[in-house]
Formats: sequence, structure tokens, C-alpha cells
Amino acid sequence: LLKMMACCGGCLCCQCCCNEGETRTPEELTILGETREDEDEILPRKDYESLDYDRCINEPLLEVLEGLDKKKARRYEAIKWILVFAIGVSTGLTGLFVDFFVRLFTQLKFSLVGQSVEECSENGCLALSLLELLALNMVFVFISSVLVLIEPVAAGSGISEIKSYLNGVKIPGIVRLRTFICKVTGVLFAVAGGLFVGKEGPMIHSGAIVGAGLPQFQSITFKKIRFHFPYFRSDRDKRDFVSAGAAAGVAAAFGAPIGGTLFSLEEGSSFWNQALTWKVLFCSMSATFTLNFFRSGINFNKWGSFQLPGLLNFGEFKCVDGDKMCHLWTAVDLAFFVLMGVAGGLLGALFNCINKRLAKYRMRNVHPKARFIRLLESLLVCMVTTLVIFVASVTLGECRDLVSTNNNTSTQGSVNEEVNSTIRRFFCYNNTYNDMATLFFNPQEVAIHQLFHQNATFSPVTLLLFFVLYFFMSCWTYGVSVPSGLFVPSLLCGASLGRLVANVLKINFHMQIYSGTFALIGAAAFLGGVVRMTISLTVILIESTNEITYGLPIMITLMVAKWTGDFFNKGIYDIHIHLKGVPLLEWETEVEMDKHVPYPNLYPDQSPSEEWTLEERFRPLTFHGLILRSQLVNLLICGVCYAENQSSASQPRLSHSEMTEDYPRFPDIHDLDLALLNPRMIVDVTPYMNPCPYTVSPNTCLSQVFNLFRTMGLRHLPVVNAVGEIVGIITRHNLTHEFLVAKLRQHYITI
Repeated sequence: LLKMMACCGGCLCCQCCCNEGETRTPEELTILGETREDEDEILPRKDYESLDYDRCINEPLLEVLEGLDKKKARRYEAIKWILVFAIGVSTGLTGLFVDFFVRLFTQLKFSLVGQSVEECSENGCLALSLLELLALNMVFVFISSVLVLIEPVAAGSGISEIKSYLNGVKIPGIVRLRTFICKVTGVLFAVAGGLFVGKEGPMIHSGAIVGAGLPQFQSITFKKIRFHFPYFRSDRDKRDFVSAGAAAGVAAAFGAPIGGTLFSLEEGSSFWNQALTWKVLFCSMSATFTLNFFRSGINFNKWGSFQLPGLLNFGEFKCVDGDKMCHLWTAVDLAFFVLMGVAGGLLGALFNCINKRLAKYRMRNVHPKARFIRLLESLLVCMVTTLVIFVASVTLGECRDLVSTNNNTSTQGSVNEEVNSTIRRFFCYNNTYNDMATLFFNPQEVAIHQLFHQNATFSPVTLLLFFVLYFFMSCWTYGVSVPSGLFVPSLLCGASLGRLVANVLKINFHMQIYSGTFALIGAAAFLGGVVRMTISLTVILIESTNEITYGLPIMITLMVAKWTGDFFNKGIYDIHIHLKGVPLLEWETEVEMDKHVPYPNLYPDQSPSEEWTLEERFRPLTFHGLILRSQLVNLLICGVCYAENQSSASQPRLSHSEMTEDYPRFPDIHDLDLALLNPRMIVDVTPYMNPCPYTVSPNTCLSQVFNLFRTMGLRHLPVVNAVGEIVGIITRHNLTHEFLVAKLRQHYITI
């Protein structure tokens, strides 16, 4: 309802010729979920609804605020802190549950298959070992995919959905208890099933669900879980708890509470203040403490030692005592880190481009079909992944000499016990090991740890083949109907590439470098090229390595990777948000927005109904305030009305608690039985409407409208002229990039 911006990016003459037969407007096309065939960027979209992050200042709320003394305010704040702590503890316990069963299933699988391969290497029955591995993986993936069929929104990492939720978009089912159960259970079976996915991304979604549901003390899925809790009955309050839960998920996944707080700020919340920062950080600390306490006690039987801060631990990067030639990194290495950042950005852009095309294909050819087709696709990916792992380990690996991780021991056969537990000897004898099998036949976290710290060598050919296979298989896997994360596969791809660079520099240029540093920088470069995060990802990696000196090289690498990748496309989460048609509002407006003068878009006046003469009492189009549809439905269902021959004082009054009692599932407009409503009865909405919402004039610049709408978390923004007449209303959909470009294109075509 203001003039739209941006360059259309195509030839107008060609568009006029191609679209000559199209009579519907771009708004109709996007709202109806359709797209022109020649428009690659506007995909099928849904008519998403916005959340009510703006507080509705009406009489019931003012009564609550007037009765809020200091004692009640302190109790309200204390309850908030208690709930934040409970969210952190619950998220930490969720991570503990996932980690315990993933380790249990993977150890069981690898021990059975590894023993079978060792026996079959002498007897020649490798086909039996392959069938065992394939059967176990397909059973696990089948369970994971079935859970996603039960709750489709549990698929993927959930970061895109949570980012959209915190931005103000209502996505059905995203924070339900059923989604939580399917997400948590599904991701552990997906990881145990050998798919190239991680559990860290789903942990963020799981933490957000805990943050959304725990303060409500009720469940839509399980009707019997319902306690009368009068606090935090609004989208505004829930948003803060979801931010804390998402940060706790990052903290539990990486042992990085500060990184989790920055992640919630950088990727999620559109609204932030100092008080929320303290609560989010406290929640992240609680999650890290809980997970560290229980994991250290369960794994090492040292309760209270706090040795395992997160699900993914990179270990300690340090040189061996007495080795004066060793250094973690030098100023000369920064040049190589910049080049690795460029390579990571290019490869990340390629990864996102391929995955985007796969996602489009799934949306058009897989998702519209029967649900079991998605299940078959998941099983197909599982089967191909298992074949790749097995065949590559058996045929492409090289036998490398075992090297002791304890440099104080000169005997080659005396190796560290931890190394012996993770190396794989497939068809290698005499103190040698299979380097490809060592990477593939171990949990992903162990493989990352080996690339970061293992003194044993990996051949350049093995590292290159491993990177190529993992790159394409993880790209294919991300998007299938299983809960899946992308952090660990991206880190593993980048670590193998960084280790390859270190090997080349050592062998060909005889440089004295620390291989683990280059593996870490490679992991940061590729992950940054895929997800395009800088601040939060830098802190997450620093906290995971527990080495502050890595701050500068990691930051430089991530910035270069982001700038390089942004030259070609967006980050993977933004791409999937766009593909789902979510009307996400970015942090800032496009530059082209300020290059056009705004103008009001007036809708034609509609004559009032002949039966409804009460409208004549009010001036047409005069703006008196806003009231939400959910509030109107609630008033009608509760019978809040009075007869025409009565005074409005006789109308029943609803308190604020009665207005919010059914949150978050307010009665729908379709629940109204219009036959029971008397059209002659009058509803005085004055006490329940917001008489002073944010408004703009018809001459307001679009960039100002955008910033106001996003910063304040608005759902509607009326356009009011100088005499108080409403000339239009702006919604979230009207400010999306696709809508603005479509409006501008339509304007150019019509002139």
C-alpha cells in the first residue's frame, strides 16, 4: 500500500510477451500459492499469518497494569527467571537423551559390522557384512522417516522455521509437543542410521519448543496436560522464551553458552533488550551446566567434574611440550586462511545451489504425491549412503602406518588407547590402518576429532575422495523427510578439505604448520559458506576449541566465506525460508527501496449493507483503532453484546485473563454458528480495541515503514491521512521482497 521498490531483474519486453495471457495480479499469484513458469525466484507459497508481538493496549490490559504493584511485579519477574532456568535444564536433559541413545545405537552398529568385516576379510563374505549394515541403517531411517510422516514439520533442522517464528511468522505446529517428540526421537534414529546429518541443528529446534511450551503448562497434543497458569499468555512473552530455548539448544550442542546467546540474536529475534540478554545467557548456561554434569558423570563416572561441555567437543589444540618448531598458527598462515575462506564461500554457494534445486524438485515432484513416496526417498538415500560408506571404505582406502599420539613414546606400535578404539584396520595388517574406513566407520564427531588432532596421517587422495563423497551425499540428504542438521556434515566436509590443504603444504612446500589448525579453519570456511553466519559462529567455534587465539583467523575466514558466498546466493536457511514462501523480513531494507516515491493505494469504497444502518452513525473510513480477529471471535462466542434499545453499559465485560484464557489456540472464526447470532445485537468493541496503534502517513518512505514494522513486531500497520481517514493497511506480506518486485513489475507493465 506504498509504492514498491527494486529492480525486476529481467527484460520488461520479454516479460510482457511471455505474460500476455496472464490476467491475475502478482499478489493473487503469490497468495494463491502459484507461480509463473518463467519466474525462478517466486515459488509456491502459503498464506502465512503473523504473530501478535505488538502489545494490544486496551481496557482489560490497562486494568491489569493498574493493579500490578511492586510485589506482583517482583513475583512476575521471579517466575520468569525460574522458567528460564527450567527451560535450560530441560534442553540440557533433551541433549543428554539424544546423545545417550545415538552413542548406544552407533556403538552397537559399528561393533557388529566392524567385527563382521574383520572376520569376512579372511573368509570372503563381505556381502553379508554389507547386508547387516544396510539392514540396521534402513530400520533406523525407516523409524525416523515414519515419525516425520506423523508430524511433517519435524523434518529438517528446524532452524529456518524457528528463525521465521522469531521474525513474527506463525507456522502451524512448529512448537507443539508432538513436534518435539517426533523431532527428538527422529533425529537420534536418523544419525544412528548412518545418514550424513547432525543432531546439533534439531537441538536448536527442540530447545525452542521447550521454551514455547514449558511456560504454558498445557499441551494441544495431549489435552489432559492443562494447568491454570495465568502468566505469559501472549505471543510477545512466548517469543522471549523461544529465544532463550533456541540459545540453550546451541549451548547444549556445542558447549557454547555465549555463542548460543549471539546465535539467538543474530539469526533469530527481531526484538532485543538488555533484560532479555541476561535471561537468554542464563538459560544457555543452565543448559550447558546440566548436559556437562550428567555426561561427565555417565561417561567418566566423575560426577561434578564437568569434562564434556557439549554434544560436540573439538578437544584441546596445543603443541607437544618440547617441540619448539610447533606453532598453532602464524601471521603468514593468515594468507592461506583468506584463500580457504574464498574456497569455502565458493563451495558453500555451490552446495546451496545444488540443494536449492533438489528442494525445488522435491516440492514439485515428491511432496504433492502420497506420503509413502517421501518414505521411499529416505530409504533410497539411506541405501545409497550405506553403499558409498561400505564400498569406499573397502576399495578406496589406503593402508597407513599407525603413529603414536604420545610423542614421549618412541615405539611405533605403542599407540594411545583412544586412537586404538577409533581406528579401522579393514584389510590392513602389520600396524597399519585403513584411513578411509577410519573416517567413514566412526561417528561424525569422532571423525572430526581425528581430523583435528589425530597424529596419524590421511593420504591426500583419501581426503579428496572423502570430501567429494561427503559433499554430494550430505547435500542430497539435507531435505529428505527425516530430522536432520547441517552443522556437523559441513564441519566434517570443511575439516577434510583443510586437512588436505595442510598435507599439500607439508609435502610439497615443506612448511612447518599445525594440521589441526588448517582442519579447523577449513571447517569454519565451509560451514560459513553454507550458513553465512559470522559473529555467533565465531564465538561458537572459539568456545568449542577453548582457544581464544583462534578468534582472529576464524573471524577473518568466516567473513571472507560469507562475502564470497553472498556474491552468488543466500545462506542455506534463508534459501529454504524463501522456498517455503515464508514472508520473512530481513534486518534491513534493500537499497532500491529509497529510490521510489511512495503513493497510497486506495481500495474502492463499498456501500454499507441496507440491513446494517448502524454504520451511518460513524464517518466512513475514519480510523478509530484496531481489534484482532481472535478478539472479535472471542467476544461473539462469549455473547458480549447488547440490544439496540439498550445502553452499551449493559454489555457484559470480559477481563484480560478471560480474553487470553484459550491462548495459544483461540477459537476459530469457523467455530461460530452464525445462525445463533442475532444481527440486530450490537457489540461495543471500544473497551477491547487498541485505540492508539502505530500508524504511518501515505507519504512515509517505504524504508521507514519496513524498519518500523520489523522492529516493533507489528502485524498490521494502518495508513492514515492528515484528517484521520484510513487509506490502506500494510501487512507483512506487503513488505516481502517478492511482493514488492511483483508490484513494481506490474506497474512497469501497465504504463
